Amino acid sequence: MIALLLALGSSLAYGCADFLGGMGARKAHVLRTVMVAAPASLAVELLLWPLLGASFSASALGWGAASGIASAAAFALLYRTLAIGPMNVLSPVTALVSAVLPVGVGLLQGEDLTAVRLVGLPLALVAVMLVSAGHGAGSARPSRMALLLAFGAGAAIALQLIFLHQAPTDSGLAPLIVGRAVSSGLTLAAAGLLHRRLGTERPAYTMSAAAGVLDSLANMLFLFAARSGDLTVVAVITALYPAGTVLLARSVLAERIHRGQLVGLGTAAVAVSLLALT
Repeated sequence: MIALLLALGSSLAYGCADFLGGMGARKAHVLRTVMVAAPASLAVELLLWPLLGASFSASALGWGAASGIASAAAFALLYRTLAIGPMNVLSPVTALVSAVLPVGVGLLQGEDLTAVRLVGLPLALVAVMLVSAGHGAGSARPSRMALLLAFGAGAAIALQLIFLHQAPTDSGLAPLIVGRAVSSGLTLAAAGLLHRRLGTERPAYTMSAAAGVLDSLANMLFLFAARSGDLTVVAVITALYPAGTVLLARSVLAERIHRGQLVGLGTAAVAVSLLALT
């Protein structure tokens, strides 16, 4: 139950972070947004280090660095995807891709599928797909490039979560700190190499920083959830984060919520309730 609640908190934080990051990327080049978001995430983890602890073993350093590389790619691809829009279609696409890969890894590692999970996990994946059904009449269709970026972002997110899950359970915040340091360094290096292409527009500093802070909190909640529960369940619950993005896009940007998405939100609630019984 604790793992489920932590995963739900992670899902909510990811959804809010994605919305703010996508909005920030509409103001300036996506790298300018990530240049603010990534260091903001690192600052949060460094502040929490004395409270939550960190053990920098070789394994924690290695998996943390791998997650940082995936995180840098996820940041850039996801925020660029959401900046192109429509958010209420592309965000769920990334979520579906980011859920399937960790579930596969969890099953390969021998995690058990009880009768309840055999119903709840597929139902949660169906919920993600229903939430993505937002391109009916009156809703914009995403371009092919936007869809490719969404798939790439989902794969990068999945790898980040898988790598974090592989880190030692007694490493505390070490894999997160190392990962965020690596992703921040890669982002700044890329920005330096591409500075002539970044334009003169300034990013939305407040939104970008808030996105980074929320992303950091989401990663922490996911890490603690995965340590106290199975990756198959935690990854799928976390993948429901588009619900938050879709609702924010509706309330702030007036993006239409299709009837299928409303059914998806209800389906997600049923799936979470079932998984809470495990």
